[in-house]
Amino acid sequence: MQSVAFFNNKGGVGKTTLVVNLAAYLALEKKRRVLLIDADPQCNATQAMFTDDFVDRRYSNKNSFSIYKVVQPLAAGKGYSASLAVERSKRFGVDVIVGDPRLALAEDVLARDWSTAVSGDTRGLRTTLLFSELLSRCGEYDYVLFDVSPSLGSINRAVLVACNFFISPMSVDIFSLRALENIASALENWSRQLSRGLEENPEPEELPMRSYNWRLRFAGYVSQQYIAKRDAEGHARPVAAYEKISKRIPDLIAEHFLGDQASPLRKEDYALGNIPTLHSLIPMAQSARAPIFALGAKDGVVGSHFLKVRELKDTFGGIANRLERNINELSQI
Repeated sequence: MQSVAFFNNKGGVGKTTLVVNLAAYLALEKKRRVLLIDADPQCNATQAMFTDDFVDRRYSNKNSFSIYKVVQPLAAGKGYSASLAVERSKRFGVDVIVGDPRLALAEDVLARDWSTAVSGDTRGLRTTLLFSELLSRCGEYDYVLFDVSPSLGSINRAVLVACNFFISPMSVDIFSLRALENIASALENWSRQLSRGLEENPEPEELPMRSYNWRLRFAGYVSQQYIAKRDAEGHARPVAAYEKISKRIPDLIAEHFLGDQASPLRKEDYALGNIPTLHSLIPMAQSARAPIFALGAKDGVVGSHFLKVRELKDTFGGIANRLERNINELSQI
């Protein structure tokens, strides 16, 4: 099982659109067993994959299982959740641990316990490693994908601490480039602080795993929301203003995430693909609660939209193939 967080410190980059559609492609087209965990208190992934009636019923029943139920027992000092329940999104073909707006209430608890975890406190470390414990129960899946908020807060830190990999959806603008610097700096600090806390902990037998090593690796990025035009060969390319910025990304990736570490991948290999502005296909997919690449006539697709849907299926297929290649290559080191 490989765990992957879809993360960027900058909002509005199409993160949820990418994660739900890539999850669906892996499940429907590549026949992978996929679990998607909605760890964003805005719950956009949950709303994209389930009907309004389903969402209303879940949130009106405070006892129904959600991501909040994973955190709640720890916040109450009762240890890890004894139960784990998933919902099946039929059109996306994946299992989901549904999001919950109440997850935002856990931010303070996770932040408080992190402050003691870095000093070796057992309770603080147990809280910090809560998603690691959760992942230890997800071995039947090929991939566990996390949708998270655009922040460097304590919830996202707990997710990233647990994951094998992360990928960054990026809009092609200078603010996304700056966000890469923030992410790299935060990850370096978190890794150093957590390692120190684990070294100083006197009760390793009380932690969810006997040994923990920071294993988070960067698996790639996806450029999104650029304006495309056709070149002489008919291939879609970003317009000049966007292309100028996009050419800077590989060097920044190498500087901030690769460093001196040995990697079987070239810096160009971390470019997983490009998704142009999708215009009306986004609300169409949201209304249908369906992957964009699987939209059909019954979902309102007409005329030139059919060609765009076919092109997007190829686009997500290319991203899925390159992501799997990178994960397989990086898992060897």
